[in-house]
Amino acid sequence: MSEAPISEAERKAVTIESVRMIVGMEIHVELSTASKMFARAASPAAPSGSAGSVAAPEPMANTMLDPVVMALPGALPGLNRRAVELSMLVGMALHCSIASETKWDRKGYTYPDLPKGYQISQYDLPLCYDGYVDVPEINEKGAFDLVGKTTRIGIVRAHLEEDAGKLSHEAPSSHGGGASIDGSLVDLNRAGTPLLEIVTQPDIRSSDEAVAFCKLLRLVCRFVGATEGVMQMGHMRFEPNINCELVLGGGKTVRTPITEVKNLNSFKAVAGAIEHELAQQPGRWRDDGEEFGPGTKTTRGWDDTKGVTFVQREKEDAHDYRYFPDPDLPTLCIDEAWRDEVKACLPELPLDRLGRWQDAIGLSPEEGMVLIDSREDSALFDDAVDAIVNGGASGKGASRRDAGKAVSNIVLQHLARLANERGCGLAQVGLSAEQIAAIAVLRLADDISASNAGKLVEKLAEVGYAGRDPAGVAEYEGWLIVRDTGAMEAWVDEVIAANPEMVEQIRGGKQQAVGRLIGEVMGKSGGSADAKAVRAMLLERIGT
Repeated sequence: MSEAPISEAERKAVTIESVRMIVGMEIHVELSTASKMFARAASPAAPSGSAGSVAAPEPMANTMLDPVVMALPGALPGLNRRAVELSMLVGMALHCSIASETKWDRKGYTYPDLPKGYQISQYDLPLCYDGYVDVPEINEKGAFDLVGKTTRIGIVRAHLEEDAGKLSHEAPSSHGGGASIDGSLVDLNRAGTPLLEIVTQPDIRSSDEAVAFCKLLRLVCRFVGATEGVMQMGHMRFEPNINCELVLGGGKTVRTPITEVKNLNSFKAVAGAIEHELAQQPGRWRDDGEEFGPGTKTTRGWDDTKGVTFVQREKEDAHDYRYFPDPDLPTLCIDEAWRDEVKACLPELPLDRLGRWQDAIGLSPEEGMVLIDSREDSALFDDAVDAIVNGGASGKGASRRDAGKAVSNIVLQHLARLANERGCGLAQVGLSAEQIAAIAVLRLADDISASNAGKLVEKLAEVGYAGRDPAGVAEYEGWLIVRDTGAMEAWVDEVIAANPEMVEQIRGGKQQAVGRLIGEVMGKSGGSADAKAVRAMLLERIGT
């Protein structure tokens, strides 16, 4: 803040020497519980049974209701224990302290999408508080840089509350979807969904840092099972709070008012909104002279098409919400035994797992990012590697590095393609860890070619092949490498006889032509011949 007001003339004329961005984040996470936060109605964020990233169809409007959600007279709230435990897991993963006592507060919120006229939230005694997360940079390939610098982002609090419903300003699909209507439609399906609100310190200094933090937080929340994290379904909504410190000519500094950009559901939108505000806030200050202070915060929306933010309303301060303890919900006490029980469910977290893969297997961050998208996918990979190392897939052990490389080749080259085509996670393609390990063992032993290994993955992913032995299927299909000398000699002789000009080129020193002959032999064998043996046999017969 400046020490004395700056006149309009001074604002217009002064040089802005530098602009320092200040960003804090508010993130709303819809928790994957079967029922709502304080009601028994089904939750739209309930686990779908698939770890894939494709959104399921939305249920018909206003079908996930009960008397509590609708605020009918006499309906009383009841606490969802699972929502509390999922929130504790997220808090522990973010190095937060877990409150021994936490309470529930009514937050005055008069809007059509919340029938009670208030939201049950937490004010002065949040469930999780005083945490942090160390966020690595994201490299040019979109992967976390595990050896570069990290930014520590403080977590002020993570508190539990219930979500609001939503308003639609267009006709539903059953009545000419997309058409404009007079008025708004209220859908209360989302109302009452357990919502964990995570609030950071204003420690973020660039849009890149903000995106890295958001990506890491999504992975963490998915890993602990708190949410499926499907952004287009609203499972996670990001709200950056952005302002700038302007250093003016003469050494004075001013801070612009905070702008909160609401309900962003993509990383691209997070980056775009922050960059837009960074570009616009110095000019706004020149025009209106508004500086950071009580009552100056505004909320803005994001127009993804135009790439701009737009004013929605002035932002209320805490006292505007008229918080007071909810008389229908008692204080929640969390003892050490309960904390220990929840902590025992905390899995190995994404960055730790990426680091382990890089150190023990030599997996690059880019490769690891494909496997780390969900806990189920990463567990499938680890289980397949363990099956080889422990000898279960081959009858003999292998080094973890060799096993990891073999399994990653199968998963990244073949399984990932099928998952992408089907719009599901790696673990939902249909192959078990044992089957993946068995295919990797065939590759380690040079018993199957890379292309036929891909065919084998596709075959085992078909309906009816669950649990089938990969080696048996490969043998039946004729995909195992043939080392029958007589058969290979016959194929080689046929190819040499059919390509006399190419044979002369090879004898004349054009060694690259050998590859074409090898390809023809492999074609005759259906891809089952030993390519190394074929090459040696061709060169011996040609006489080079």
